[in-house]
Amino acid sequence: MSDHIAHQAARLWGIAPDAVQLAARRENIVYRAQTANGDVALRLHRPGYRTAHELQSEMQWMQHLAQGGLAVPLPIASASGALIEMVDDTPISVLQWLPGAPSGAGDRLDVSDPLAFALELGRSMARMHDLTDAWTPPADFTRPSWDLNGLLGDQPLWGPFWENPDLTPDQATILQDTRRKAYDLLSGMADGLDYGLIHADIITENILVHGTQVSLIDFDDGGWGFRLFELATFLMRFLHQPNYEQLRDALLTGYAERQTVDPKTLDFFILLRALTYPGWIIPRRHEPGGVERSDRAIRTALPLAQKFLQT
Repeated sequence: MSDHIAHQAARLWGIAPDAVQLAARRENIVYRAQTANGDVALRLHRPGYRTAHELQSEMQWMQHLAQGGLAVPLPIASASGALIEMVDDTPISVLQWLPGAPSGAGDRLDVSDPLAFALELGRSMARMHDLTDAWTPPADFTRPSWDLNGLLGDQPLWGPFWENPDLTPDQATILQDTRRKAYDLLSGMADGLDYGLIHADIITENILVHGTQVSLIDFDDGGWGFRLFELATFLMRFLHQPNYEQLRDALLTGYAERQTVDPKTLDFFILLRALTYPGWIIPRRHEPGGVERSDRAIRTALPLAQKFLQT
C-alpha cells in the first residue's frame, strides 16, 4: 500500500515512480529516489499525527535552517510549488538526501571518536538555536509546545506517562508524585530558561555522520520548548554508559558557543525527558517489541523519579 502511495506522490514532484526505493519504515515511511539534481528523500508522514499547517511550518523552519548553512535536509517543493502534498489521507514531503550514516542506535554510538562527535553535536545544536532565534516565522506558523503543560500537564504531548498499564500501583504513585513536584519546580524556573523552537528528538538515529560533519534529520517532533530539553534528549540514553560524564561535558563544551549550561538543571530536564517515554509507548504497546520498550522506558524513568523525590 505504501509503495502505491509513494509512486503517486513521486509524480507530483516529477519523479519517475520506478526511481523510488524504500529506505526506512519507521513512524514515517521514507523512500529514496534518484533525480537529475541528486537523490532525495520522499517521506510519507503518519496520517493524523500532524496537521497540514504543522507540517508546512516544519518545512519552512527546515528551509530556513538549511539556507542558513546548518546541515539539515533542504525541503523541495513539488511541481505545483507546494512543500506538502496529500495523497489520499497521507501527507507527503520531499527533502534533499544527505550523505552519511546514523550515528548509532539506542544507547550505542557508532562513531570513531565519541567525544569529538559530542563536541560537534553541541556546536550544531547551538547553531540551530542561534539561527532559529534570528528568524521571524510566518504568521501562520504552528508547531506543538514542549512547555510546562506539554511535559507535565493533564494531557502531555506524549501522553499521560503515569497511566502506562505496565506500571504497578506503587510505581504509578511514584510517577504521579514526581509529576506534581516537577510541575511546581518547572513552573517556578520556566521564565528564566532559554525557550524557543527545538528539534526535540535528537537521538542517535536522527543524527547522520559523514566524515566530521554532523547532520540533523527528522524534525517530526520539533516545536516550541526549553533548550535544555534538547540537550537532555540526546544525553538521556547514555546515562549508564561508562563515559557518560565525558560525553556530557563534550556536548556542553560545544553548546557553550551559545551559552553555558548548569549540569544540575540539565539533570532535571533529563528526568523530564525520561518521563515522556512511558507515555509515548502507551498507544504503541501492541506493535512488535512494544511491551519490551514500555518496560525499558519505565526502568529508565523510575530510578530518576525516585532520586528526584528524595532530594
